[in-house]
Amino acid sequence: MNFPFELLPLASAIGNGTGESMSAVMEQFVLQLAVILIAARLGGLFFRRWLKLPDVLGELSAGMLIGPYALGGMTWAGLPPLFPATQDIIAVSEPLYGLATIASVLLLFMAGLETNLKLFLRYSFAGIVVGLGGVVFSFLSGAWCGVYFGLAEHMFDPHAMFLGVISTATSVGITARILAERRKTDTPEGVTIMAAAVLDDVLGIVLLAIVVGVAQMDHATDHIPWDDIGIVAAKAFGFWLACTAAGILIARRISRVLKVLKSPAAISSLAFGLALLLAALSEKSGLAMIIGAYIMGLSLSTTDLAQFLQDQLKGVYDLVVPVFFCVMGMLVDFTLLPSVLMLGLVYTVLATASKVLGCGIPALFAGFNTHGGLRIGLGMLPRGEVALIVAGMGLAADIIPPPIFGVAIMMTVLTPLTAPPLLIAAFKGGAGVRSDTGIQNQDDITFTLDFPSEDVAEFVMSRIIRAFRREEFFVHTIHGANRSYQVRKDDLAFSLIQERGVIELHMNPQSEHVVRFIVLEELLAMEDVFESCKKVKDMHAMTSDLLTGLYK
Repeated sequence: MNFPFELLPLASAIGNGTGESMSAVMEQFVLQLAVILIAARLGGLFFRRWLKLPDVLGELSAGMLIGPYALGGMTWAGLPPLFPATQDIIAVSEPLYGLATIASVLLLFMAGLETNLKLFLRYSFAGIVVGLGGVVFSFLSGAWCGVYFGLAEHMFDPHAMFLGVISTATSVGITARILAERRKTDTPEGVTIMAAAVLDDVLGIVLLAIVVGVAQMDHATDHIPWDDIGIVAAKAFGFWLACTAAGILIARRISRVLKVLKSPAAISSLAFGLALLLAALSEKSGLAMIIGAYIMGLSLSTTDLAQFLQDQLKGVYDLVVPVFFCVMGMLVDFTLLPSVLMLGLVYTVLATASKVLGCGIPALFAGFNTHGGLRIGLGMLPRGEVALIVAGMGLAADIIPPPIFGVAIMMTVLTPLTAPPLLIAAFKGGAGVRSDTGIQNQDDITFTLDFPSEDVAEFVMSRIIRAFRREEFFVHTIHGANRSYQVRKDDLAFSLIQERGVIELHMNPQSEHVVRFIVLEELLAMEDVFESCKKVKDMHAMTSDLLTGLYK
């Protein structure tokens, strides 16, 4: 199996192999990369600051604007197009697409690192019920849409199955931000959404492996090859289960070996190197690269290196992942969109309804009432990066045509736009669980630390976060208007939010005593720090010396 989703040899893009050709290829690649980085960053900033929408939509839109089917394909002042459309299915250069491939591996590796297995196990019943319902409903509705519009002969045609897989992928980043800002992260609905998202990602990636395997088959007849599909499904599940189990079992040994290096750069580089290695082995075994990358991240998420690796790789992530989304936008052929506009709208409506109903209805049987089921369904609604990766792989492998890729982009853009206002409105109701169930609907306990300035609050916040990390809590940053964090360890969880000079801690009764004790201990330690600052008698002399040096 030879997917284009790998870093292709540069020699294949070099003409006659001379030094001049190599120089020309690299000159074009560097110029393209410069324009992509600038456009993606400006697009992301515009969408986040002025439209209050996720960066990914801005990066995707920037790619559409500068791509070969828009401004990038035009001739300016007699100069050749910056992004000329190639004759292949993937209308960008191989070096550029190779960089986007590495970015997709990093994206799924980081997604695996952020997965909370303990949270999934804690709320496993509700999460499994909700996640399975969403995957089944979404897959069937997406595949049916392809059959209804004549893109496939039956539900197990590769075209129909790819539309189904694209529809299953949930992006809970937007939902997590809304839950944090509304202080609903630790509610039954919040934790169920996050737990269901774990299963959603796993099943979506395994379904991708199955569909890719089925698409590789050479069917001599029109009948559905159930035996072959069963073999591919067993192979995909077997590979995922075996690698995941092995990874979790040896993750702590890997962590100990990496710590011996005592170099942050070496630890993060080797960890990502292992992700690339497992991604390549996954590709060699007939599956997709992103499956191996996700498994490696998922395995290391159980170690104390998870947060460290996220922090170390964040700079690289922020640099190259926007390139991936921008390149995905560049692949959209606007000339084909009018012909599939109705299909795209119907597909988006079905993708919306399938998550709301597919996750909301099963939630009613897991102890939630109508309010809770609606909140969970809306929380699972947005699609994002995984859907784009799946669609890009299908296009690159010539399994789906460009019009279907455009339909996937349309759905990926529209669902994140509709989810936030609907979810905010849904949380304005009452309790989300039934009183006759075992689910605890405990109100958050909140206590506030008020400081005279924002600088002092930031200092105290950093000390509190460090204190919890010393106690082996996992501290995850939530990107929002304020400094917001989710802090978890085993069954304990709470939210930490700073707004100007105020720090707020929101927790359930189960976490209260532990949180209060750790914060109290840290505040007492800081009291000694502040007292020692008062004893610095030569502060005036030190500032005078500094001023004297400035004006010499």
